[in-house]
Amino acid sequence: MPEPAPVAMSATLAADEAMARRRRAGEQVLSMTSGEIGLPAHPALRERLAAAADENAYGPVPGSEALRAAAAGYWGRRGLATDPALVVAGPGSKPLLFALLLAVGGDVVVPVPSWVSYAAQARLAGARPLGVPTLPGQGGVPDPERLREAVTVARAAGQDPRSVVVTVPDNPTGTVASPEVVRQLALVARELDLVIISDEIYCDLVYAPSAPAESPARHAPERTVVTTGLTKNLALGGWRTGVARLPDSELGRALHGRLVSIASQIWSSPTAPVQTAAAYAFGEPPEITGHIAASRRLHEAVVRAVAARFTAAGATLAPVRATCYLYPDFEPLRDHLARTHGILDGDDLARFLSERHGLGVLPASAFGESRHALRIRAATSRLYGDTDEQRRAALAAPDPLELPWIRGAVDRVGAILTDLTGTAAVSHSPQS
Repeated sequence: MPEPAPVAMSATLAADEAMARRRRAGEQVLSMTSGEIGLPAHPALRERLAAAADENAYGPVPGSEALRAAAAGYWGRRGLATDPALVVAGPGSKPLLFALLLAVGGDVVVPVPSWVSYAAQARLAGARPLGVPTLPGQGGVPDPERLREAVTVARAAGQDPRSVVVTVPDNPTGTVASPEVVRQLALVARELDLVIISDEIYCDLVYAPSAPAESPARHAPERTVVTTGLTKNLALGGWRTGVARLPDSELGRALHGRLVSIASQIWSSPTAPVQTAAAYAFGEPPEITGHIAASRRLHEAVVRAVAARFTAAGATLAPVRATCYLYPDFEPLRDHLARTHGILDGDDLARFLSERHGLGVLPASAFGESRHALRIRAATSRLYGDTDEQRRAALAAPDPLELPWIRGAVDRVGAILTDLTGTAAVSHSPQS
């Protein structure tokens, strides 16, 4: 009997669990490992979820009509006209992404670096992930020229790449690929007959709403599937809800049929009470858009403050334009880190920060990069408070950095980096 595909624990979830165990043991830890958004659910959403508790029937496999219509309207307001009949809802965008890989079939191109689960899901689906590096500052989208070369070589070697996954905005770098890079990606995907799976779960967390992330669906509408959810913009990770927008094309309709069939065999239907609350959220009433705007301002303020600590310590960092993530590169400090602390790679660096300082971060190797890279990912989303009262105060604060618990966390990051790099304390200005 052949061995089953190896399954590793998600690096982010494993690191979160490790930090939680240490905290329960009484250690002072600062968790910057995962993208769990540490903010409370909006009261209007809690009320609708509670009111829908008696909705206990399965319901339609692709989701309720109300949710699919609301999601179609959400995309329509972003310039992507959407047929509700081509929307599929699921228990989070993560299982939707996996089901899409099954529906498309073949091997999968993933950006390097990229979210920890893309390559793992490809392997679980029986496919081979084909890593293609991104351009500097253009995280989430494989370099279009290198994509063309990699797919051509892979096909000549007998592999079968059929899709490319992109993330706009990006996890882990917090950058946003430029419209031109996205356009070139779409052109190459059309040339190579690749399905584009565009993970846009962070699209509402671009700091400058006047310059939103560009969806590849604008440039290759006939072959782009878009996924999103409420995990990041509304901090509803535990409610597990996501939606996928299938292309209005022959390809899209075929994918829709396969995706719904796969969903029927795996999750049957999305959770009914959550669908009711999600439909309300995707309708974007003023209280919801205001809540998202407040969380976006909070992310930006804290990310810029932490980014300033990293750059003051000597790390390089592409300007973060969205999300709660930073991806600093300590390459300029390689000799110092090796000589002073015996740190030779990103894994060593993450281990040192965790063991010596209780600072939880992830190494670049978790995101598909070489272990040699001296890069780490740090998430600020757990720095907003330990109680809902503190988190609500963080959302409402004109300057979150004036709150003592946020200022204390940011200053602690600075002190840890001072110990790591030997830099003197300096005044910090926001990242541009």
